[in-house]
Amino acid sequence: MAQRALILGIGNLLWADEGFGVRCVEHLAETLEFDAPVTVLDGGTQGLYLLPFLEDHDLMVVFDAVDYGLEPGTMKVVEGDEVPTFMGAKKMSLHQTGFQDVLATARLMNCHPEQIVLIGCQPEELEDYGGGLRAPVAARVPEAVAIAARWLADRGIASCPGRTPTGDLADPSLRQSAYEDGRPSAEEACRIGDARFLPVD
Repeated sequence: MAQRALILGIGNLLWADEGFGVRCVEHLAETLEFDAPVTVLDGGTQGLYLLPFLEDHDLMVVFDAVDYGLEPGTMKVVEGDEVPTFMGAKKMSLHQTGFQDVLATARLMNCHPEQIVLIGCQPEELEDYGGGLRAPVAARVPEAVAIAARWLADRGIASCPGRTPTGDLADPSLRQSAYEDGRPSAEEACRIGDARFLPVD
């Protein structure tokens, strides 16, 4: 039976570089096609709602913003048991708590992918509400996708230039170019949250 692969982007695109994982799956879907069925999913910050997807796949690629305490734009690849799946570990991914729960639950149920790789990028900015990826992080998106393609190819799922149809990405209005190009100026929109709920001096 052919291996079933899940390609998952984790993150919150509302907070600048936290959107790295989401932008990776968007880029992958628009630039690659595979010789076997794959599931390309914007997992956002859905946490345990992602569990059914893990149950249905043998291989999983996860893209995420990862706080390694390194220079912005630094990428690391973590595989298998090195991907933290228990509470109380040093926080690697900015969304680790929720996704740790997903992986831990999947393992308890013995329904997790057999092989997992986390492709993470060190963020530069996380406090810019409504902001896009910073240049050092945005520049790593194609490289991260290429790493994922090689990892999958090593496991029998080859790819070539093309597109991967998927209904599991964000609405087109939230895709990178539309989202970032349509952002109001700093004078028009608050950069640290919703101005309606911020304390007044």
